[in-house]
Amino acid sequence: MADLQTWLSRALILALPVLLAVTVHELAHGYAAFRLGDDTAKRAGRLTLNPIRHLDLMGTLVFFMTQMIGWAKPVPINPFNLRNPRRDMIWVSLAGPAANLGLAVLFSLLYHWLGSMRFGPGSQWLISYLRVVYLMAYLAVSINIGLAVFNLIPIPPLDGSHVLEGLLPPRAALAYGSLRRYGFLILLAVIFLPSVVPGFPRIIDAIIYPVISAIRSLLI
Repeated sequence: MADLQTWLSRALILALPVLLAVTVHELAHGYAAFRLGDDTAKRAGRLTLNPIRHLDLMGTLVFFMTQMIGWAKPVPINPFNLRNPRRDMIWVSLAGPAANLGLAVLFSLLYHWLGSMRFGPGSQWLISYLRVVYLMAYLAVSINIGLAVFNLIPIPPLDGSHVLEGLLPPRAALAYGSLRRYGFLILLAVIFLPSVVPGFPRIIDAIIYPVISAIRSLLI
């Protein structure tokens, strides 16, 4: 029972940073596309701070399991509406991770500010309240860095795949884009198979987590 209460308490503390991170990430994609000529996300009602419109069930579960990486429901974008589809898709794809890194910096400032506060006698209730906010700020830094770095992996449908596709020569980009139909399966394999298949490449552990930890160390 104690373990369940601890898990529930941590899940509640984790919920707000996760919701904010995925909402800002997808909103940034949609807004960047809108500014570059594509109003598809706006017409779909995705230029909103309502997290329900952006949540992906599997991606959210991965967030709660790892407390660092995951994904949201992609914002609909029509590249052909963009003024320069190949170039602009790179900027649209980078907008989400960039927004998350910005949030990570803001929450790191909050984390340091709360850590520097000093309280006198009789402030136990305030200390207890701020301790929760302090933990939320720490988790928000980790989650936003994790969301930014993880989404830059060049596996469809993650943002990194759109960046790479825009940088490749047209013929190579077309061949690479054909992997998109298998992208989600590849992504699940990269995340889960190392835990159940001995010898399966541990890409997340070997590359992604160290990058996340290095950026977090700079901020916290």
